[in-house]
Amino acid sequence: MTATPDHLVPLARRRRHARLIAALTSAVGACASATQAIYQPVADAPPGQEAVEVDPLPVLYLSHTTAPLLEAARAEDEARWPAAVARERAQGRRTFAARVAVARAQELAEDPGPPGPVPLPTAEQGAALDLAGAGDEVAELWREDPAQALARALELAAGGEFTTDEVLDAAVDAAVDAGLLALNDAHTASDPSLKAEQCLQAVPYLVLAVALASADLD
Repeated sequence: MTATPDHLVPLARRRRHARLIAALTSAVGACASATQAIYQPVADAPPGQEAVEVDPLPVLYLSHTTAPLLEAARAEDEARWPAAVARERAQGRRTFAARVAVARAQELAEDPGPPGPVPLPTAEQGAALDLAGAGDEVAELWREDPAQALARALELAAGGEFTTDEVLDAAVDAAVDAGLLALNDAHTASDPSLKAEQCLQAVPYLVLAVALASADLD
């Protein structure tokens, strides 16, 4: 077997999600630049100066543009790999049906009792929530131990109700959502320093999303 040269990277999931990964890394850099626009004038000001004019607009711009930037990147990835998208959707239909079947079997086996003020989720809603929950779990595990997170993704896929790719993709979504929430908090923060801090808090989640989008179990 010929070894892969150090400057070449084997591509699998990271190729399928290349535009998203590139957009996420751009957002990480933009967070740093936007924060610098707030803190660099402070660093440059003479020690005796009481107040410094800073520019919070890059943070505000980032909070408005990151979500559509990432959605556009996802769309570009799907357009580049239509066969992969078709395969993923076919697999998703099978695993969704399997989760719905399990949920319906549980409904039949359990006595729900009298209806409460909030309707219980349908089997279909429960199937979607289960995938989101699996993604949340794997994303959280990855922050502590990527190997454990990958092992959990394999475990979840073993029963046929998930595929490893859709669990990892759901984990990407969870990380992206957390990053976008931090950027939204930056937008609404009351002063420039808080805007900068909240902007930087988005970075670990965006980096986590890159790692999860690049992960491959095949």
